[in-house]
Amino acid sequence: MFEQRKPIQVEEAVKKIVNLLTPGEVETISIRESDSRHLAAPLKADHDVPPFDRSPYDGFAIRSEDTRNASSDNPVRLEVIEEIGAGTLASIVPEPFQAIRIMTGAEIPKGTNAIVMFELAKEINENGKTYIEIKRTFNKNDNISFQGQDTKKGKPLVEIGRKVNPGIKALLATFGYSEVSVFKKPKVGVFATGTELLEVEEELEPGKIRNSNSYMIESQIRQVGAEPIYYGKLVDEFDQCYEAISKAISEVDFLITTGGVSVGDYDYLPEIYQKLGANVLFNKVAMRPGSVTTVAELNGKLLFGLSGNPSACFVGFELFTRPAILHRLGTKHIHLQKEQAILAVDFPKANPFTRFVRSTVSFKNGKLSVAPSGVDKSAIVTSLADANALLMLPGGTRGFERGMTVEVLLINGEGSEWPWAK
Repeated sequence: MFEQRKPIQVEEAVKKIVNLLTPGEVETISIRESDSRHLAAPLKADHDVPPFDRSPYDGFAIRSEDTRNASSDNPVRLEVIEEIGAGTLASIVPEPFQAIRIMTGAEIPKGTNAIVMFELAKEINENGKTYIEIKRTFNKNDNISFQGQDTKKGKPLVEIGRKVNPGIKALLATFGYSEVSVFKKPKVGVFATGTELLEVEEELEPGKIRNSNSYMIESQIRQVGAEPIYYGKLVDEFDQCYEAISKAISEVDFLITTGGVSVGDYDYLPEIYQKLGANVLFNKVAMRPGSVTTVAELNGKLLFGLSGNPSACFVGFELFTRPAILHRLGTKHIHLQKEQAILAVDFPKANPFTRFVRSTVSFKNGKLSVAPSGVDKSAIVTSLADANALLMLPGGTRGFERGMTVEVLLINGEGSEWPWAK
């Protein structure tokens, strides 16, 4: 089964994963802890905003009809009979040619129907009384924020699955959500495989490399909103790998291994999946890098066998693991956002498979421009640091020339429901 690998298209591989996804669990947390969490229930307005007619400025509440004949040559004089701030109500109903000093956010006093900003009125103190002079006319309802002008009661505001940002948090507070229903962070187990791996604090040795993949994957997991659990390194020994993986899969929602998915003498993941009784969804994808990416299902849980090469591992996570985690968090936009961009350099390399090139996207002359962020090889690490997109080049025998319109997947974009549509 594993020696005779038949590659499937990226779109088909993603569909196989999506078809097995299930909703995540829900928990209730304090609004103060809700930043970057995903809402497990839609947010609707339970009252009008503002809940009453209010002043949007510091100024004076007046009767607009009193200014009917006001002009620069004939200013109208109004007596200021009261002052109110936000959260307080006027106690007097103004009579003709009377006004109330009012602060931003205060409810419009009864008997008034317009607001004059401070800078449009001249204050005068005479005989222990305060007056204002106005040199222009005002119409009824000038400078008033009306009840429900921002939001009407019952209006849908934020859909389920949205990540809480400062604006959404303001809405939660506005509508009295001291506690917020959110999706639990999925637990994602991570193994790094390979006897050649050293930990980050260890000195380099001949034939050894430092384990960078687990740190990279943990960061990707956190960025997407899940909780990584690092189980350590696995040496190239079948029984030890099998025992560790079979134990870990029972403790997490998803399990990621990096390395060990090829067909070399020490690549045990295919055999481990077989011994576990896992249903292998696919074990080769028509893509570069990461063609040997393998995904399996065991008792409703997904096991992601990602390449040991850093760039291939990174791409595999973004294309396959990311949507699985985001689906568990309730969002509809589980895939990378796809846009069009102008290729800024020649890319002569041809490939029979679709190629995902770690790239940098920027705006130039009002259009997206894209160029590789480093050397396009699966084992390269340095190209990842400046990558904010994956340049998606279809398979074929030809290369690609500067100035061509190409498709890119934005790593830090808003996301997409399905990026593979033409």
